Amino acid sequence: MVKDPVCGMDVDPKTAAGKSEYKGQTYYFCSGGCKKAFDKEPEKYVGQAQHHAGHH
Repeated sequence: MVKDPVCGMDVDPKTAAGKSEYKGQTYYFCSGGCKKAFDKEPEKYVGQAQHHAGHH
């Protein structure tokens, strides 16, 4: 399982609603809406995802 960088939900990469590549990293999404939000402002969510990952 991986975290959707937009909403923080756990997503199975095999069944994810969408995925995007950004700076060599693949991000998976629970819905098309989350993917669309990420594609519009990836830097906003990449920073959050990396910040939260350090706390788990």
